[in-house]
Amino acid sequence: MPTALILVLVALGSVLFHILSPWWWTPIASNWGYIDNTINLTFWITGAVFTVIILFMAYCVFRFRHQPGRRAVYDPENKKLEWWLTIVTAVGVGAMLAPGLFVWNQFVTVPEGASEVEVIGQQWLWSFRLPGKDGRLGTSDTRNVSPDNPLGLNPNDPNGHDDVVIEADDLHLLLGKPVKLLLRSIDVVHSFYVPEFRAKMDLVPGMVTYVWFIPTRTGTFEMLCTELCGSAHYNMRAKVVVEQESEYQAWLRKQKTFAQLSARTRQAKGTQ
Repeated sequence: MPTALILVLVALGSVLFHILSPWWWTPIASNWGYIDNTINLTFWITGAVFTVIILFMAYCVFRFRHQPGRRAVYDPENKKLEWWLTIVTAVGVGAMLAPGLFVWNQFVTVPEGASEVEVIGQQWLWSFRLPGKDGRLGTSDTRNVSPDNPLGLNPNDPNGHDDVVIEADDLHLLLGKPVKLLLRSIDVVHSFYVPEFRAKMDLVPGMVTYVWFIPTRTGTFEMLCTELCGSAHYNMRAKVVVEQESEYQAWLRKQKTFAQLSARTRQAKGTQ
């Protein structure tokens, strides 16, 4: 009886902890409510299976407890039960996988008209690059990385001269505007993550990965690196500011282009 009672309390306690738990995700600020719904569905399915199994174990412990004069029945095979377990398990796994595949298809399908922003990770800071008036990002190469060109932009690419470069500062985004983030790393593996956006993707050296989302509310959100990238990994953070059109344009006018920064660097060297 004590063992059966403990199993019942484990099942009930797990359900109550899930319902009343203060450790839950932050309020969503993007269009990826699908991800929250998929996680909730997974919790419901796995939680129901967990509860049923624990309660069944408690029933078996109590129902088939040792009693004087009772002998165990040897039943090595039950094909009907095996078929039922196989079918129910397959249906349960399919119910968890299908929504995830649907959401993943949406996650990798960028809508037309989405603006592009490059996110560059390096030990241990975030930098960003926005297309200039021509609407196109210039090319880059890690072989171009130097103290004067920390992002490795191609100085011979005319499409990159008007690119807006934001080094170790906040990224501003437009409210309600789809944005595709092009992610690349200059040194080691990093990982982009903003909890409120539900957007997470690794930055792998030599590759350009991406995520996309639509900011759905204004505010300032913390951007984290969630891949251990060295001794100062904990300090690799930045801010993403979502704002209205007028505020965004006022911020954008204050930023410097790659050409302006390069000219400033050459001028500083000439005065030395």
